[in-house]
Amino acid sequence: MTIQDARQYAPATDRNREPILEVLLKVLPGSGTVLEIASGTGEHAVYFASKLKNCLWLPTDVSPQARASIVAWTEHYECKNIYSPLELDVKEPVWVVEKQTATQWLNTSPITAIVNINMIHISPWSACLGLMAGAGRILPVGGILYLYGPFKQGGEHTAPSNAVFDEYLRAQNPEWGVRNLDDVIAVAKAERLVVKQIDKMPANNLSVVFERAEK
Repeated sequence: MTIQDARQYAPATDRNREPILEVLLKVLPGSGTVLEIASGTGEHAVYFASKLKNCLWLPTDVSPQARASIVAWTEHYECKNIYSPLELDVKEPVWVVEKQTATQWLNTSPITAIVNINMIHISPWSACLGLMAGAGRILPVGGILYLYGPFKQGGEHTAPSNAVFDEYLRAQNPEWGVRNLDDVIAVAKAERLVVKQIDKMPANNLSVVFERAEK
């Protein structure tokens, strides 16, 4: 089949979207806007939005190609509860969704959760720091930050395949790599984000759910 539009494909999406959805259905607030950081192809966005009809889904990505793919997937499935994707770099000190002139439409459905899938191991550590800082600024008390991806636990890889993957990532960019979950939790805690639950997922990945605590 020849693809005539801007849709991109990530093979892992078909394998992980249902297990991720099972967790999201349990932990996400029942309403509001879900901000997805680093949405990539947009396949997750259209799938989750179609199953979470009481929420609005706000995809973002730094890549113009990815944002074009998100638009194409949204149009392909005629999703009604997805916003147009925004350009958002987590390392910026102020995110676009914090700028009132750019996001007045969020007043009617404020951000109650942030979802980030497979990002912090393929980005510099500063991206993880920026993600946690932004979540700390934006999420209301009780708001949810959901992470998915491979992590070390206790400083050790959870599977030999993750160790191989870690070496591969660091060979591509020395600033990348599978993160130690204890380090991620420590950064989150500094931003008043506390661990709510950790779930084992397919292919030696984890779902890590944080909740925004009181000041």
